[in-house]
Formats: sequence, C-alpha cells, structure tokens
Amino acid sequence: MSAVITASGLSKRYGKQAAVDNVSFSIPAGRIVGLIGPNGSGKTTTLKAALGLVPFDGELNVLGFDPRTERDALMREVCFIADVAILPRWLSVGDAIDFVAGVHPRFDRKKAERYIAATKLKPSMKVKSMSKGMVVQLHLALVMAIDAKLLVLDEPTLGLDIIYRKQFYQNLLEDYFDEGKTIIITTHQVEEVEHILTDLMFIRDGKIVLAASMEEVGERYTEVMVPSEKINAANALQPIDKRSVFGKAVMLFDSAGPGGVSREQLAGLGETRNISVADLFVATMKGSYA
Repeated sequence: MSAVITASGLSKRYGKQAAVDNVSFSIPAGRIVGLIGPNGSGKTTTLKAALGLVPFDGELNVLGFDPRTERDALMREVCFIADVAILPRWLSVGDAIDFVAGVHPRFDRKKAERYIAATKLKPSMKVKSMSKGMVVQLHLALVMAIDAKLLVLDEPTLGLDIIYRKQFYQNLLEDYFDEGKTIIITTHQVEEVEHILTDLMFIRDGKIVLAASMEEVGERYTEVMVPSEKINAANALQPIDKRSVFGKAVMLFDSAGPGGVSREQLAGLGETRNISVADLFVATMKGSYA
C-alpha cells in the first residue's frame, strides 16, 4: 500500500537546537501510528512539519503533497486536533457545525447531525454550559464527519478523565477508522492507545529510535522474570534493560540486539512475557528525563 507520509533527512532547528535531527521514515496508508516521545523530543515539531505549519529542511511528502508549497491542497485531505477539550466557550453546537461545514470541503453535515442526535447535545447548547464529556462528543461529531485521509491527533484527550478518554478512542475506532484512513497519535497516556495502535514510532532528542509494527515489537522484545540463581546467565545474554518488580529481577531482551537472543533461549532463564508499550517506552527513554 502506498505511503501516506515519507520523510527523508527531515530536520528542523530552533537557533542552535535541533528539534528534529535528520530523520527518515515512511508511514503506509490504513495504519494507526503512535508517535511517542518525552517532552521536547521533537514529536510535535514533526507533526507541524507534516502539516506545513513550520519550515524545515530535507524532503517530506504527505499524501503526495509538499507541505511547504502545497499546504492548501494538503489540508483538504487532513484533519488535525490538538486537544478535544478546547472549543470556544461562546460557541453553540449549531455554530460549530456551520463553521466546519464552511471551511472543510469534506465535511458531511448530515453525518455530524446523526452523531449529535444520539447524544444529549442540542443545536442551541453552548460550550460553556457543557460538561467535558459533552465537549468530547461535540468534537467527535465534527471530526468523524470529515472524510479526511489523514487524521493527526496531538495529545487529543489531555485533561479528560478516564471514562471520556476511553469513549474517545472507542468511537474513533468504531465510527471513523477504516482501511482508507491513517491516524497518527501523540500522547503521554501510552497505555490507553496501545490496544488500537498498528505501529510505533519512538522519538528521542529529535531522532527516531524505534519504528516498527506492533507485530514486530511483539516478536522482537521479550521480558524475562529471572530468579536469583540465573542472574549471571541472563546478564551474559546482554539485556537492554533491567528493573526490579517486588524484589525480582525483570530483564528486557531485544532479538535484534547483540547476540540475537531467541525466545526459546530466554525461556530457560525464567518466565517470559511480551512487554507493554509503556514499559518499552520507559526502557528506551531512560536518561531522557535526567
């Protein structure tokens, strides 16, 4: 399937600081990609470059467009959300629908109205009188009525409680995503998006340090809970990370790393399990918060 985004030597500097440092990657169509990184790692700058919001060096192709010179055409195919909880307090439901219908050529008013009809929202209701959950429902109605090929979500559920965060992602899957659409998500709440992601990209200090499908992650990384009598044997296989859980040693191995340790070898050291995205992120980013 053709790539939605292709970057080659992508760089962006702010003065002497490299926010994005000569990165190259490709994102195929029909994927849900988690772009995960610490604060200041370059993830938001990468998204802004893809959306034509900041100048950059290198090559970047998004849906066949150059964001630097063809942004108007590109944005007809893209929907970008920075925070679903933020809408102007004076805005009414009807005004919101009218506004999006006027600015986005791929907005389906009837679809938005059908979604809103299944909620407690009314056309005259203003944002200032809504609960956070209602604001989420309104924003979802606007987003899911836009037939965009690329949906970019930058910390979309920031500040929402767990019920509405789960509702947001569930509705996204059920009512929006299909094989013709691609979603890129940045979030600090990694555990909540792990089950919907098809691909992972970890970014650190402006560089992509991991780019893999979730299937590849499951095959490549293995955690082992190692009993004390096998610690030396486990250390000899060069784990890429070590931590302690309830006094027991937990080691992380990368089959693509030194020695290419197989899961069969690791099974002889103790209980093996697939690592969570959150734990893999912490292991990969150690030192980033120093």
